[in-house]
Amino acid sequence: MVSVRDWVGARTTVTTVFIVAILSAATGIINISSPVTGGVLASVVPDVIRITAGFTGTLTGFLLLVSVYGLRRRLRSAWYSSVILLPVSAAQGLIQSPERALPLIGFSVISFVLLALNYRAFDRDLDLNLTQLSALLAIAGAQTYATAGAYALREQFNGIDTLFDAFYFALVTGSTVGYGDIYPQTAVARLFGMTALLLTVATFAVALGVLLTPAIEARLTKALGRMTESQLEILDNHVLVLGHGELTEPILEELEDRADVLIVTPNAERAQRLSDRGYDVFTADPSDEESLRRARVEVARSAIVATNNDAEDALAILTARQLNPDIHIVAAATQRENEPKLRRAGANTVISPAALGGHFLAESAIGGGGLETVEERLLEEQPDEMVSDADTDASTPGDSTGTADDGGE
Repeated sequence: MVSVRDWVGARTTVTTVFIVAILSAATGIINISSPVTGGVLASVVPDVIRITAGFTGTLTGFLLLVSVYGLRRRLRSAWYSSVILLPVSAAQGLIQSPERALPLIGFSVISFVLLALNYRAFDRDLDLNLTQLSALLAIAGAQTYATAGAYALREQFNGIDTLFDAFYFALVTGSTVGYGDIYPQTAVARLFGMTALLLTVATFAVALGVLLTPAIEARLTKALGRMTESQLEILDNHVLVLGHGELTEPILEELEDRADVLIVTPNAERAQRLSDRGYDVFTADPSDEESLRRARVEVARSAIVATNNDAEDALAILTARQLNPDIHIVAAATQRENEPKLRRAGANTVISPAALGGHFLAESAIGGGGLETVEERLLEEQPDEMVSDADTDASTPGDSTGTADDGGE
């Protein structure tokens, strides 16, 4: 069953802001190519403002896409930028055409509310590495040089009269577009144009490399069966499967399409196979504190530990319980005598599949009836229905025939 947290969590917030970004850009492009005549606000909004809102609305959409990238990494700065851009996007849509922008306005309001509700989820500071910081400074410096120089030499250029003209010249020069509407008329101006061209193009090339590097790394990590940091950081209310073994396979089949699952396994080859099958896999030691922190155990809804090694499972349970005292941990004991140990390690529920299967087989061998019906009911029943039935049984007074695995010491 999908909880309220799934509907209004950080992942939903990122999705709605992404939708607003697409709608903002699309609405702006549509209104630019096919301007609206008349409309509700036609009498109070001049045509020039409406057309300007179309261009700026498209720009706002692209800026929101940048914010979405930051929200996926749970950056607080991206939260602030989205909070500012969402009302701007809604206002631009209202100015352009209230009829066409109705979906944009609606999703902007929804996204704004979700951002307010998930303020604490986006708590990471923007941490630029030296390469990224250098690229930003280089771009700013190059544009400043080209703009200031062109404005200082405006008498020697054809088409530069204002500071905006100089900035326009710097931008089209650095992007290698070169429309030809502004050009130097003296040798000094041509020399300056050459230096501006070399400097701005070089800085744009550096910025392009900085932007492409994370994408290339993401493709490599996906090919190796691993998750990127941005994918890990967006996890919320998920189920952690700590380790992978024979018993894990039917568990994954049961959880498919019912919950967001992240498998943590140190086996790179196994992680590759699981990733090829469409599972989210994090190649790491499930008993390592830093690995579980990166797997966001602190916001996971539950953890399942079911490998064939009870000792390793106990370490994984201890680590998960230490990092998140409130997480619900379910464990499978390979050896029945290890059930109390796994419970003492921190598991809420411990089940011994071997003992349970042996009990069914023995009862069936000596003539116990109805066991196949029980098995079919257990396999067909939804997990939420089983939990509901268990809660009903537990609340029935005078019933002392059942056994309780939940709880701990």
